[in-house]
Formats: sequence, C-alpha cells, structure tokens
Amino acid sequence: MNRLLSIILILVLQTNVLKAQENGVYVDNLKTIQVQLNGEWGEQPVMLLGGENYMLISFDDLQHNFVRYTYNIIHCNADWTQSDLLRSEYMTGFDDNRIEDYDQSMNTEMEYNHYSFTIPNEDVKLLVSGNYIVNIFEDGEDDPVARACFSVLEPHVGISMSVTNNTDIDTYQSHQQLSFAINYSGFQVRNAVDELIPVVRQNNRWDNAIYTLKPTYMRVNEMVYEHNRNLIFEAGNEYRRFEILDRHVPTMRVDRMRYDGDYYHAEIMVDEQRTAYLFDKDQDGLYYIRNGNNVDNETESDYYYTHFRLEMPQIPGGDLYINGELTNNRFAEEYKMEYNLMEHAYEIVLPLKQGSYNYQYLFVRDGEEVGSTAPSEGSFHQTENEYSVYVYNRPFGSRYDKLVGFKTIAYEP
Repeated sequence: MNRLLSIILILVLQTNVLKAQENGVYVDNLKTIQVQLNGEWGEQPVMLLGGENYMLISFDDLQHNFVRYTYNIIHCNADWTQSDLLRSEYMTGFDDNRIEDYDQSMNTEMEYNHYSFTIPNEDVKLLVSGNYIVNIFEDGEDDPVARACFSVLEPHVGISMSVTNNTDIDTYQSHQQLSFAINYSGFQVRNAVDELIPVVRQNNRWDNAIYTLKPTYMRVNEMVYEHNRNLIFEAGNEYRRFEILDRHVPTMRVDRMRYDGDYYHAEIMVDEQRTAYLFDKDQDGLYYIRNGNNVDNETESDYYYTHFRLEMPQIPGGDLYINGELTNNRFAEEYKMEYNLMEHAYEIVLPLKQGSYNYQYLFVRDGEEVGSTAPSEGSFHQTENEYSVYVYNRPFGSRYDKLVGFKTIAYEP
C-alpha cells in the first residue's frame, strides 16, 4: 500500500511540473507577469546561450507596500519536468536571489509596486541550454507566488516549416496542417530519431502543444514530419481585440468607462458567438501595456476592472474560459466564465492594466485539458496563426535535454 501511495504521489507531482511551463501568478495581489527577451515586446522568450541578450521578468504587487521577494531557478527537460542536473551544473550564483528593483505606481487609482529583474545578471549566469522555470517567493515562504518560464538556445540544427489548410481531416474548412523538417547536418548524433525531440506550439498555447512525434520519413541528415495527424490543429478564428487607454474616454471596443468611487471599470462591447470567419490584424493573443499618454507605461498605467460578456446559449459538458496572454493561457479557476441565465451570456470581470489586448473564448470539455474554439469562436482555415517548433537533444547517457533548434512561422493564407 505504501508503495502504491508513493507511485501515485510521484505521478501527481510529475503532472504538476508538466503544467509548470505556463507563466502564472498564484496569489490575488500579484498581476501582469511578463517575460520579455531583451525587454522587447512580442519577442519569443527564447535567448541564445552565452549571448549578450537577457530575459526581463516583471510583475505588479497590488499591496503597494514594499514586500521583499526572492526567486530561484530550475532547469527543466523538454517536457518541463525538472532535469537531473545539480544547480551548480546549470547556473552560477545562489539558490535564492533577492529582487531588488521596484518602483511605486504614480497617478493611479489602484496603487501597486512594479518589480523587475533580469536573467542573467551580476549574481546569476546560465551555463546550459534548455527550459528554465523561475519561481518567485515572498521572502521566508515556501510556496511560490508566481512563476516565469523561458528557454535558452544553442543552435545546432536547422528547421524548415510550412502550413497548409489542406488536411487529412478536411479540405479548406476548419483545420491547418503543419509540416516541418529538422536538418542536423554537421551536428553529431548517433540516433537522430531517439536523440532529437521536437515540441510544437500554436499561438504560444501549451494546452494543445505536441510532445511525442516520430518522423514520417528520413533523408540524409534530415528528419521530415509531414502528413502527420498529430500536427493538424484547429484553425480557430482571429483573436478579438480591445484597448483600455483612458479612464474617461472609451477606446477601441470599450462601450463604457465608469468610476465606482474607488476604482475604474471598463465595460467591453458585448461579444457574440461567431459563426463565420472575421478578418482582423491581431497579435495572436498578446497584450501590450501602455496608457493614453504612452508615458512611464509600467508605473503610470492604471488597473481597470474589465467586464466581458459573450452572448450565446450555454454549452453543456464543460466550461468556457477567457484565453490569451492576459490569462497566461491558463485554464485556472479565476479565468473561468460564469453563465448568466437571465442575460443568456457568459460573463467575467478581470482587473487588467491599461493597454492593448488580444483574447478569445476557449471551451474545455469535462475531463479534458485542451481548449477548443469551435463552440464560441468557430474554426476557419483562413485564420492567421503562429506555429513554433522547438528541437531538443538528449544524447545517449546525458542527464538533460539541450535546446538545439527553434523556429516560428506565421501562417497567412
């Protein structure tokens, strides 16, 4: 019995680690965690090993009074389980590091402190490629209050990619098929099929990421993945967009701004269930923090309670979530929408920092973990999506997965 309980505990812990690739905050007072390559908006959080670039990690604390935060760094395998490396093998510096840089908000109704730090820094250097989790703690506490994730690349393989809307499921309808090839010419591997591990993502989502792939066929120094049913993705629809830039003037797709005596509220125009493709030049789920004056965006942008409503019949057999980088692409309880029987609509209110946002509504069936756009957004082959391929390498006898290839392609029909 004790052996059975131990096995169950190990499986539970492994499952939790596997989901840890998502950025996230786990206490109500922390908001807007961002992981930015070289502090630049829109860049994928993948940096070169030993290069001059860095990751800027930041978040807001709505407590406003100063709290000391610390962080540690964990090296992970391709599936985001913790690797077998000792800390001294993947980084220099201490296991616990203090976050020293913070600024108080200015001219905002909702007061907060903005914390930020970079990796690498004077205290921390990363020694190997792969995936990294940064756990953030309130000083003296054992459980993390936030988590930031990024990858470090040592490029050794080439990746070629293409996307088509002609799939094995349907032709020119609702899905898209990704094909790619890994060229390892000049990179020494004994058994490429076993030692090179591809991981595929769509629009920075992890719920529908593909981990276990075998090549369709081999060429000299190349593995080709095509006509693979595992690489057929629901095409979805373009992300919905809005901007909350001004406390007095409704901006893009904001119906009304109001003040409740303490804080501002932004009521987004009522959304409807989509039954057709709607073109929009979206940013595939990203958001960008800024205010109407575009001045000191990180500390002078206020937080507004943002109200969303999606009018449509209630969907049985699962839950509807608001999704995008604004929720860290997580299906957490605080991002689950409630159905208002009187209004015949799904509703949710989120405190969001001023800025420009992309979002969509994803339906997750009971007992499943992959979201679907079909019930709320529809799914149409014309949709512009972004696909990313990560290639990891674990030579025979190695104790960790190196990241040796990375490429992103934007599908534009």
